[in-house]
Amino acid sequence: MTVEPVSPPSTTVPAGDAAARPAARTRLARRVLDVPPSGIRKFFDVLATMPDVISLGVGEPDFTTPPQVVEEGVRSLRSGRTHYTSNYGTIELRRALARHLEKLYGVAYDPDKEILVTVGASEALGVALAAILDPGDEVIVPAPYWTTYPESIRLAGGVPVDVVADETTGYRVSVEQLEAARTENTKVLLFVSPSNPTGAVYTREQIEEIGRWAAEKGLWVLTDEIYEHLVYGDAEFHSLPVVVPELRDKCIVVNGVAKTYAMTGWRVGWVIGPKDVVKAATNLQSHATSNVSNVAQVAADGGERRTLRDVGHVGRRVRLQVGRRLDDVRGADEPAHPPAGHGIGLGDSVDHDADVGELRHQCR
Repeated sequence: MTVEPVSPPSTTVPAGDAAARPAARTRLARRVLDVPPSGIRKFFDVLATMPDVISLGVGEPDFTTPPQVVEEGVRSLRSGRTHYTSNYGTIELRRALARHLEKLYGVAYDPDKEILVTVGASEALGVALAAILDPGDEVIVPAPYWTTYPESIRLAGGVPVDVVADETTGYRVSVEQLEAARTENTKVLLFVSPSNPTGAVYTREQIEEIGRWAAEKGLWVLTDEIYEHLVYGDAEFHSLPVVVPELRDKCIVVNGVAKTYAMTGWRVGWVIGPKDVVKAATNLQSHATSNVSNVAQVAADGGERRTLRDVGHVGRRVRLQVGRRLDDVRGADEPAHPPAGHGIGLGDSVDHDADVGELRHQCR
């Protein structure tokens, strides 16, 4: 018996049925076409060609990684630390981070299941958001903000919702503003203190109020603490999950060595949070970057604690110098006010009446 071959059903669309035709395919993925380049990095690339210009755009110390940290990396290369590590990161670094957190803030995290080492804090932000956001979930983002925040949210399928603060509140948002922005689709608050780019530092009381509001509303909080040690004057850094421990099961901390240890080029960051979130973020990383460079993890682990004092001292000196120079430019009738954190004082140089879209456009 002969079996006739079965032809697949025709996918030809009748010539007159334009509505049934599939949308024209683009050369690049639509989700990528919708993502603008980083405004800060574009600024960095332009200024790299101008040797006589001092860049205030990219957030990094203007000195190199401390020698003792570099030597740790060099020794690791010579000893053969050139292979893959666990997707979670080296256990030595994760244990060091856990000890550091317990010593500084009295909070305990499991280095085996609650800490993931990432390729800088930027990747930490991306995998953390991807682990908790579904399409259409809204993320409240206090503004002004680092230009990568909204794009990372969009890439994860979320919707950024801007809440704007200005100089009248020290660039700090209030619970009333946050509540006004909350909808039934709100899932996450992205909290940053010290703030990037303003340098605003929230007080313990303000952090507690915001944290308790988020806990009461059942929201996740993703807190970026990359500038935790660059705090000056009378201001003090406070970690949100420490101040509001009842939020810990829905709080994700993003951090790294870039600012504190002048290690921006080494690309070592981390995600700290609930076990299920860290596991999900690790799964994502396992299919993307696999792990952070072995040598970079060793250097991050081996940096001596006195580096914190070195960076803080230089930061305070630069902050005072910038304030004096701005005073010279503006004149005695309009003194500059360096912020409590790492940023530069915005003062009246920003048009606070411009809408957020225009501000974003100015940054690009």
